[in-house]
Formats: sequence, structure tokens, C-alpha cells
Amino acid sequence: MKGRQILLSVFLALAILMEPYASEAQQPGKVYRIGHLAISPGDYERDPRNCPKGGNPYWRAFLEGLREHGYVQGRNLVLECRWTEGQDDRALSLSAELVSFKPDLMVVIGTTQVRATKQATRIIPIVMAGVIDPVGRGLVESLARPGGNVTGVADTLAEMEGKRLQLLKEAVPNLSRVGILAPAGPDRDSWKSRYLDPAAQTLGLKLQVYATEGKEVAEAFAAMTKAGEEALFVEPTPLYNTGDHPRRIAELAAQHRLPSIYQDRRFVDAGGLMSYSTDSLAYIRRIGYYVDKILNGANPGNLPVEQPIKFNLIINLKTAEAIGLTIPPALLMLADEVIQ
Repeated sequence: MKGRQILLSVFLALAILMEPYASEAQQPGKVYRIGHLAISPGDYERDPRNCPKGGNPYWRAFLEGLREHGYVQGRNLVLECRWTEGQDDRALSLSAELVSFKPDLMVVIGTTQVRATKQATRIIPIVMAGVIDPVGRGLVESLARPGGNVTGVADTLAEMEGKRLQLLKEAVPNLSRVGILAPAGPDRDSWKSRYLDPAAQTLGLKLQVYATEGKEVAEAFAAMTKAGEEALFVEPTPLYNTGDHPRRIAELAAQHRLPSIYQDRRFVDAGGLMSYSTDSLAYIRRIGYYVDKILNGANPGNLPVEQPIKFNLIINLKTAEAIGLTIPPALLMLADEVIQ
């Protein structure tokens, strides 16, 4: 009897050790192909399939999320990557190129990229990220039942854009004019009117959009200063989150002494004033869940789109002091993190 108990204990221990590899064991020898379309890999060395060899924390979080579900690049997974490099007009041709490889599914980051990929294929499943209001932008029918071939994680709640304006007003109580840094594109004016104008009216703020193509960011700041803008609101877009943009934008905001708020903490780590955002790394890792569900037979149209439920307010006090701004104590008490 005792011998049988020992054997059972050994069997259970081995089962626990083998559990992380259960997803791989379901289809021995199966190698999956995923097409990946996003804006920019940053200044990282790439492999022959155009994917970063190391990559930034967000790329590594994406791979980690896949690995948590048993999908490992070079073992049972092939990734084919393409990047629009801030040129939206490349999205359709690049997505069509990836579709021609007949991948098992596509992982697509950014509204323009998802829209182009959906145009390129109505059959191959698409897991999206980096998109605000996917219903309002016509990418899915509803969050609960997306329909079609697109599902994934929504970047943030559309209502939170107004909350960011409110926090900026709380940081600068006498604020009346705000410059909005936004990439040029068809969604620019509709994004402002839909998500920001109602909050601005309530807060007594006048908003002005300064559109850029990335390389024109410095010129946009010069125009803001000339126009007398008193603070900066950076439109949440994957374009500004990539490469050197967070540091450049944070430095320009400091040079022009503009209190600023962002969607991503990368800007605050680089010297920006405030961010109000989700845990971006956790949300990128979540892509692995959708990939696993779909590769195991789930219909993307039946997988609900997830939205973030927790937001973090981060304030950089060093930056506030540098631009001569005193953050009200009540706002500091609300902060989840204060950089000193």
C-alpha cells in the first residue's frame, strides 16, 4: 500500500512538472505560423523574418504571453513580422503580403493596421491590440460578440480620454488652452470631436490639434508655443509609443515648459509630467490567451473583446519642479506612483 502511495506521488509530481507544456503536447510536431503587423520595432536588430531578435519590453511581453500558453518561437511557432514605420499607406500592402503566407492567424497592433488587415482577409483570424473603441471604429460588431474574424484587447476605454483632460486641469487649475499632439490621418478630427470635445466643454478648455508625421514633432511644438498653448495632451496612438518618440516628446514638452499628460508611462519615465494608463505589459501578454484559444479551434467572432479595468496615475515631480509647476496635494494623493 505504501509503495503504491509513493508511485502515485511520483506520478502527480511528474504531471505537475509537465503541465506548462500541455498546449504543445496537444498536437505533437505542429508548427504554427503567425503574421505580425505593427508600426515599428524600434532600433533593434531583426531576424530574417523581420522580427526583433531582442526587442523592447513590449515585444518581450508579447513573446512571454505566447510562451505562457506553450508557443515558443523557433520550436513550434514561426513569426513573420512587418512594420508600417509610421506610414499608414503601407498597411494594406504589408497586410496583404502577410496574408499571402497563409498564416494560422494574424496579430495586429494599431487601428490603421487592423483596418487594413481586415480588408486583406475576412477568413484568417485577427487578434488586435493598440485600438481604442473598436466598435466605434467599425472593427467589431460589439465587444461581447465581435462577429467576423477580429477579436483581442482594446487599448483603453474611450471615456478615459476625457478623464485625462480632467487630470490635466486638476494639475493646472487655471488652464484654459490645450494643444493636442496627434498623427496626421483620417481619424484625427473625429477622434477629438467624439472623445475630447464634450469633456473640454465641461472643463472650460479650448483644444487645438497639431498634426504630425512623426518627423514634424518639433515643428508642432513650435506652433503650440506661438499659439499660446498652456499644456500638452498627446493622443494615444502606437505611433508615438514606438522608438525614440516618448523621449523626444517628453523633452520637447519640458523645453517648451508645457505640462503634459500621456496614455503610456513610457513618456513619464522619459521625463513627461503625467500618465493615466493601463498596465500595458500585462495587456500585451494577454494576446497569448487569444492566440491559444483560436489555435485550439475557437471562433474569433465569439471571443469577447477585453477592455482594461484598472488605470494608474503616475506623476513625475522632478519634471513638475523643472517647469515651475506645483502639483496640488489632492492630486498627489490620487497618484498610484510619484517619481521624485
